[in-house]
Amino acid sequence: MLKEKIHVYCMPGLAADVNIFEFIKLPDEFVIHTISWKMPVKNEPLVDYAKRMSKEVEVDNAILIGVSFGGILVQEMNAFLNLKKLIIISSVKSKHELPLRLQVIKTTKLYKLIPTGLIGKVKRWEQLFYGDMSKKIAQVYQKYLTVTNKDYLDWAIENVLEWKREKPIVGVIHIHGELDQVFPIENIKDCIVVPKANHAMILRRSKWFNEHLPKLILK
Repeated sequence: MLKEKIHVYCMPGLAADVNIFEFIKLPDEFVIHTISWKMPVKNEPLVDYAKRMSKEVEVDNAILIGVSFGGILVQEMNAFLNLKKLIIISSVKSKHELPLRLQVIKTTKLYKLIPTGLIGKVKRWEQLFYGDMSKKIAQVYQKYLTVTNKDYLDWAIENVLEWKREKPIVGVIHIHGELDQVFPIENIKDCIVVPKANHAMILRRSKWFNEHLPKLILK
């Protein structure tokens, strides 16, 4: 008798495409599906967007994984799905885990001044950075951060900062880097800490995930 496959759906972070999961390799009993960002309707509430996106998960008792803003989104998608497990990576479980600097940006509405319309017009990101290492990082960002539509970016940034969730979802598994520079670890509670890992650990620490995700899913 063939063993039933475990379906794992993966949602990338803000502006990222599904290639951020290219180094995630799980055993044969798992089937990995990736979910791409859709363009939001003008002024679309996050809960409505999450309901639309939940239709991408086509099986019951699936594993749903979200990275960064994708982690926020999958927590909203959870309300419309019958999941086996919900996993967030490099993300936050409630608005109270956002760092002070982001709360200030939210309160002052400074995020509305971000020139998101220029991002998609930059052809070579490395020209904006100095130093060999910085240029390499810029090339990595340009490879994976390909969702640069202004309407999407404006909507996504606002929904990160204006997220309303007060309390974490019971049972959510939170994996977080010790050196996360976007959502600093000191603001995060009840998570699995990956030592010396930063916000981009889904790319940089893929070996850790390939080893530990199966255990977390089957636990």
